[in-house]
Amino acid sequence: MSKGTAEGNLKGFYIVFAVLAVIGIGAVGYNLGSNALNSAAMEPVDLEGVREDQRLLREMAVPVSLGDPDAPATVIVFGDFYCNHCASFSLRERPRIVSELVEKGIARLEFYDFVLNPSPEAGTFLAARAARCAGDQGMYWEYHDRLYRNQLRWGMESDKLGAFLEMGEDLGLDRGEFQSCVNSDRFAQEVSANREMAHALGLDGTPAVMVGRSGGGMSRRLSNYSFDAIKAAVDEIAGAAGSN
Repeated sequence: MSKGTAEGNLKGFYIVFAVLAVIGIGAVGYNLGSNALNSAAMEPVDLEGVREDQRLLREMAVPVSLGDPDAPATVIVFGDFYCNHCASFSLRERPRIVSELVEKGIARLEFYDFVLNPSPEAGTFLAARAARCAGDQGMYWEYHDRLYRNQLRWGMESDKLGAFLEMGEDLGLDRGEFQSCVNSDRFAQEVSANREMAHALGLDGTPAVMVGRSGGGMSRRLSNYSFDAIKAAVDEIAGAAGSN
């Protein structure tokens, strides 16, 4: 796990985390300004004006979701695309979460970007935006996995923008549409707000995995993010929901 570690200071076993419905950025009414338009947003947007407004911050922190919103449990993941433990989790554990929990309607998966190194040189903020741009063409998770499989390659590349555009081309994305999205400030607000939400929750590293009831309320942060640990937490919630 990237600094910090999952085994580090959990700052309490329970974290209050409201699982909110996905809200379009237009509904929030927060203006990024025009200075980033027509050029790739490479680092987080300054959200100082909304940092103290937890309701607004939760609305702005839009995850990428997979599964039935009415599933009894939600698996919440905060990850960074240059975190090697996140890569291990996403490529080994997530497929089982999807096949055994999400596709069976037991749990919903929500992924939040937690950019640990926000510098343009690191490229992780741009990577998060690029994945969401791929999602505009229905290929978020394919691009997400490709970023993790090719961490060393794009991480060492000086031309991050070119590397990410090439990945999109390899996946068969419409080049013009994808390039237009990546080379803009699209999704800069969501990725920035996700990072702020992680800080607001006291998270100090990635991957951070929480499991809670769908619809909001208390979510338990797991110290062990293996599939078995996640399934046990989900089964507990699903069992309780089934008995009501």
